[in-house]
Amino acid sequence: MSDGSHEQNGHLPSRSRRRFEDISSRAYEHPADRSALVALRKLSGFDTVFKALSGLLPERSLRLLFLSDSVRVSDEQFPHLHDMLRDACYILDLEKVPPMYVNQDPQPNAMCIGLDEPIIVVTTGLVELLDEEEMRAVVGHEVGHALSGHAVYRTVLLFLTSLAVRVAWIPLGNLAIMAIVTALREWFRKSELSADRAGLLVGQDLQASMRGLMKLAGGNHLHEMNVDAFLAQAEEYEAGGDLRDSVLKILNVLPRSHPFAAVRAAELKKWADSRDFQRIMDGHYPRRSEDKDTSVTDSFRQSAASYADGVKSSKDPLMKLVSDIAGGAGDLGGRVRRGFGGFTGGGSGGTGGAGEDRPQDGRPGGE
Repeated sequence: MSDGSHEQNGHLPSRSRRRFEDISSRAYEHPADRSALVALRKLSGFDTVFKALSGLLPERSLRLLFLSDSVRVSDEQFPHLHDMLRDACYILDLEKVPPMYVNQDPQPNAMCIGLDEPIIVVTTGLVELLDEEEMRAVVGHEVGHALSGHAVYRTVLLFLTSLAVRVAWIPLGNLAIMAIVTALREWFRKSELSADRAGLLVGQDLQASMRGLMKLAGGNHLHEMNVDAFLAQAEEYEAGGDLRDSVLKILNVLPRSHPFAAVRAAELKKWADSRDFQRIMDGHYPRRSEDKDTSVTDSFRQSAASYADGVKSSKDPLMKLVSDIAGGAGDLGGRVRRGFGGFTGGGSGGTGGAGEDRPQDGRPGGE
């Protein structure tokens, strides 16, 4: 058990928290995020490509910029954040504590970037907006990014986004880069859901995680907000409107690196109520020492199953249409034959007869 502060700091515990020794990031990663990461880690020559790319990325410049123009968190500066950072690394068993900076910016934000080593940056707007337990979840969120290796891909995304602006005048050049950026953004939105889960494992306080997401959406007015009503917003957003609204939702989210706050809250609540979360809290989770044996095929299968379940359970009009089409495809031939059977008199031996309605493989129709 963690005592609410890192063992070495000597501070009194705020409350008891469970520690997850040797936990693999696979334990909390969203299936779509996990399959992409496993595939990238297994890709031959991937490390070589990124080391070559690191020469183009302004990582050293970024580190010098934060060192010179931000405040580095330590025992002497923002000590309460330093305690949270070390505690988060202790709970998720991340051996090397990444450097963390506070940057003057009224916009609430946090990020974990870096190719060689991750660094965490939080803005003053975020520090001033959140209380201690809400901030603990955010620090855990960023440590989750570090443990998963997200910082590398986030840095590449930032670089390519900047590059797309610079080459916008080159015919087709911007289109090629933006295609990659769009794909990376889709992955990164899923990685944010993963990191939200890591934040919950660190804070172990679902209400604090919910409050933090509400504040990101509505500011520091908790007395005017309600978690249940906020979650109801997410359900209304997902289910509301017609196909035109579904298309507008897709267009709205495409330029974003983060999912909408209400959607994140609903996704986190769903995971917190799941058996997967309870098993982790009971000490049953994938271990980092087993990562090398992870199957790429199994990860892709889990990702595909997750998307299929998401489509099937979604209340969005477009997703319901996709589910209906997919669900009815297996029996489409039978329905067509039955339709023609009505014109030919149906009956036994005719096209569309009873014997023709059963799928050839013996399975019930509609699967």
